Amino acid sequence: MSLRQNGVRTHKIASIPGDGIGVEVIEQTIKVLRTIEALFSSFTLEIDTLDWSSKRYLEQGKYIPADGWQRLSVNDAILFGAVGSPDVPDDISLWNLILPLRKKLNQYINLRPIRILPGISAPLKGCADSDLDWIIVRENSEGEYAGQGGITHDDTPNTIANEVAVFTRAGIERTMHFAFKVARDRPRKKLTMVTKSNAQRYGMVLWDKVFYEVAKEYPDVETDKMLVDAMTVRMVLKPKSLDTIVATNLHGDILSDLAAALAGSIGVAASSSLDPTRQNPSLFEPIHGSAPDIAGQGIANPVGAFWSAAEMLRWLGEGAAADLLMKAIETVTASGAKTRDLGGAYDLAQVTEAVIVEMKRSFSNARKIVSKI
Repeated sequence: MSLRQNGVRTHKIASIPGDGIGVEVIEQTIKVLRTIEALFSSFTLEIDTLDWSSKRYLEQGKYIPADGWQRLSVNDAILFGAVGSPDVPDDISLWNLILPLRKKLNQYINLRPIRILPGISAPLKGCADSDLDWIIVRENSEGEYAGQGGITHDDTPNTIANEVAVFTRAGIERTMHFAFKVARDRPRKKLTMVTKSNAQRYGMVLWDKVFYEVAKEYPDVETDKMLVDAMTVRMVLKPKSLDTIVATNLHGDILSDLAAALAGSIGVAASSSLDPTRQNPSLFEPIHGSAPDIAGQGIANPVGAFWSAAEMLRWLGEGAAADLLMKAIETVTASGAKTRDLGGAYDLAQVTEAVIVEMKRSFSNARKIVSKI
């Protein structure tokens, strides 16, 4: 969808700050993106901010307005903050905003890079930064989040609730192919499949079966299999043994939060909900949630949002800009400019300013080096 005029690419971005600290970190992320836009002359960003929040839901009865899907369809990507408010039950906010976006826009892959950033103290004793460097590929449209099931005899002593986990060959197959391609592009070429087929005898057995069928097409990728409960132990005790991980929707959701904590803080973790066909905009968001307990205090960690923005830029084909932002993030965390959740004393705005200053410094130095060649 990106347009080109006079040699300059234009990327259309829908910004959905949402609730709580999502509003704060997206505001700072846009400042960072505007700085990058000013530094690079090869592309521009058209950002359309959409006020799809819990406040809107309480006032109008819906998160997404009637023209919402049309507004999204013209964009190349979505930058998302967080959804969730004490005034709205979590199942309402989730099923009326973020999950419809994933389903309607065919975002069937959730990709979560996990590594220990420089200067961040991880809780694992004796774990070197290089020992924890993972990519989690999470199936993003099926499983327990498919929305199948129901309640009967509600509000009686005999209430019955059932949740149907949906697994399709097509959904599993496309996820496995994506995961194998990710693993193949990484130096170790190793993929660990997470399952629970010993107890979930139908859907998860199909998950395993398709995995081994697809594996035959990627003989250069080393594979292994872990039951999800054993996987939590391996992530803690043997992080170096893992590289690329593929998991179901529910298992991937849980394991990626554990992975973020093992890397130092959920506040630094990024995620991408992707439509690999690129027929719809993909969505990029920090995984920390709306955190209403600290909203409005200016102490939220913006690194997860910044990292997500870097992933967005890379997805849009702006690899140099993504590299500049990630290098600045790493330099800033290494310098000790960190928020409270990382043991630092900086606030949200101060970390943002530090990243902006570092990007400008790094970009200027790179141009000086090029001019001397």
